[in-house]
Amino acid sequence: MSVITLPAVSRPVSRWLALATLVVALGAIVGALMASGAASAVWLWLHWLCKPLATVLILLLAWRTQPPLSVRYQRWILVGIVCSLLGDVLLMLPQDLFVPGLVAFLCGHQCFIAAFIGDSRFGARPWWLLASLAYGAINLYLLWDSIAAPLRLPVIVYVVVLSSMGGQALARAWTFVRRGDAQAGSARRAAVGAMLFMLSDSVLAWNRFHAAIPLSSLWVLSTYYLALWWIARSVQRDDILVGAGAAQ
Repeated sequence: MSVITLPAVSRPVSRWLALATLVVALGAIVGALMASGAASAVWLWLHWLCKPLATVLILLLAWRTQPPLSVRYQRWILVGIVCSLLGDVLLMLPQDLFVPGLVAFLCGHQCFIAAFIGDSRFGARPWWLLASLAYGAINLYLLWDSIAAPLRLPVIVYVVVLSSMGGQALARAWTFVRRGDAQAGSARRAAVGAMLFMLSDSVLAWNRFHAAIPLSSLWVLSTYYLALWWIARSVQRDDILVGAGAAQ
């Protein structure tokens, strides 16, 4: 059996998308940070334009990636990013659509879990799952008194799903690395993205429910876009095993 390492077919496209995503994401962050100034309307429009557009560019990256880890994996990641895009739009609207936005992101995390269990059994490494759930539970406990009663159940469900997604990503990466799997690189990228997603949502929760965090838009959006970027990059298949049949 021989192993052929393939260069990313979409490498020039990926570089262009990386630059475009960086510029647009910076526009979303700057727009959010400057929206409280005298010219707030202009900056809000910049934020409203760039915030979903950055996610669209990341979605395009995941869609154009060739060769994908698997068609199944790519499809679940694409649907998950689409759900995140919907959540972006719902949460940035002037109406209070926090719960619908939460549901959109929850569906996205379920899609990511579906992608991660395609080649790794859920809970196969329970300690990673328990550690991730413990992180979520600690944050929830510390914020509990600050969360309005009608929001507590939706937030609990969201924390469980988000933490499960993070735990599964970590367990999958650990398993692949330990056994020397050819796709360990992809699993590591997905795990990095999952951890950044948990960090982004943690900062968002503390800023929303507890107290305003200085430059919160910078911390929330930068970690969020990096999370989606790494998850999208995990679609890339690092190599292909060939000649297995001839070797048998």
